[in-house]
Parts: sequence; structure tokens; C-alpha cells
Amino acid sequence: MPVKPKIALERRLRHCKNVVTLGVRTNLSDYEDWQRELIRESDVILYPTAFYADIFDTMGKRTFPNYHTYKYTMDKIKQTALFNLLKVPHPRTRVFYGNHQKSKILNHFEFPFVAKIARGSSLGRGIYLIRSEADLEKYNQLGRPAYIQEYLEIDRDLRVVLIRGQIIIAYWRVARSGEFRSNVSQGATISFDNIPEEGLAVAKNTARLCQMDDVGLDVCFSNGRYWVLEANMKFGREGFRRAGIDYYKLMDDLIENGQI
Repeated sequence: MPVKPKIALERRLRHCKNVVTLGVRTNLSDYEDWQRELIRESDVILYPTAFYADIFDTMGKRTFPNYHTYKYTMDKIKQTALFNLLKVPHPRTRVFYGNHQKSKILNHFEFPFVAKIARGSSLGRGIYLIRSEADLEKYNQLGRPAYIQEYLEIDRDLRVVLIRGQIIIAYWRVARSGEFRSNVSQGATISFDNIPEEGLAVAKNTARLCQMDDVGLDVCFSNGRYWVLEANMKFGREGFRRAGIDYYKLMDDLIENGQI
């Protein structure tokens, strides 16, 4: 019996044969009548966006990713608070609001340290290595809350992608010479050699504790232990391509098997 197509709003699964992608509309009235009916009648909505995820949750409708995952999408401040409460190993991090709090940053951190754009940044953009007061002043002029994190001297991190609690792919992202960021978009190379079981276990436990069912976790090894740097819900797919994994076929298979 053919699998009943699932409904998606975002275009992430647009090439999957078992998915009908409706697109994202800012007004529900912009959907055609048959599309609104599909949304109402579907038992699960795939990639509903952060806007609709909480609405569907209120209705009691299941989504993938789940509502908990969307709560922390591209929000490093919330992720840090969650990691700390759940005792997930995470680099020492503080958030400073307003000029008065920002003037106290150097009371808590010594150079060098890392400063990030706390919300909405991705692909390695919005991450700065702060080596001096001049660097810090320039970062603070961006006008956002200051998200400050201790600097771990590493040359790579481990990207672990998990779907519904299962590890789908894991690989090292090795930073290019002279670059402290290990994002592939910033020139890092991908390596599948010597993937550590302990690092995978940390990632799997983190996804379970945080109830994140579609996530790319960045894990690194420093000072004798593994640390979770951040969670990425809009992870790239270059690692899948390098591993010879057809992402759309993978997702189709998970849908057909009832895993999503």
C-alpha cells in the first residue's frame, strides 16, 4: 500500500517523494482551501517553522521537528541556559545586556575569549575571537546582547546529526590554518576518520535530555573532556554529500518506516 504523503511547510523536504510541500505563508488565509484542509487533517506537519510550531502544539498536532526543538532554533542564549540546567558539558558562557553589564565583561573573562551573535547567526558568521579591548569594543558596538564564551584551543569539532534520537552521520570539521572557526562554510575540511565513541555518546545524551529530534550538535574535545558547543537545527548537508548519503532518500526512508 502506498505511503500517505506527509505535509511540510518549509521547503527542506521539497524533493522527497512522500512529502507534499505547501510552502510558508505569513497569513493562513493565503493558503488555498484544500491546503488548509490538508493542514487541519494531517496527523503530523513536517518543518512547520518556529511560527507555526507552537500553534500546532496548542492544537495537539504533532510536528517534526518537535515543538521543543523549535524553541531553541538559532537562540544560543536559551541553549546555554538549557545546557547548564541539564548539566550538559558546555564552555563557560555569560550573557551581558546593556552597556553597564557589558562594562563588566573583563571582570569575568580574560583574553582571548569568544564573542558571538546570540540569535539568528549561522554558518560561522557572527563568531569573533576577542584578543584585545579594541576587539571587544568593536563587538559591543553591534548593539546586541553580548554572548561571551571561554576560548577552547581546538583545531576541529565533531558535527553529529541526530534524527529522532538516532545518530545519522558524524564527522570532524577541521579548521583551516589560521582560522579558529571550524565551519565548513569558513573553509573547514570534513574528515570521517577516528570518530570517537565518547563524543557520539555525549551528543546522543544531549539530544535526549534536550528533547531535540532533528539536530546537528557540535562537540569538541578540550582539557580532557568533551564539550557541547551548540545545537544547530538548520544544519548543512555537505557532510551527507561527502559521505555518499542522499539526504532526500534518507528522509523518504525514515517516513516510509514510520520513524518520522
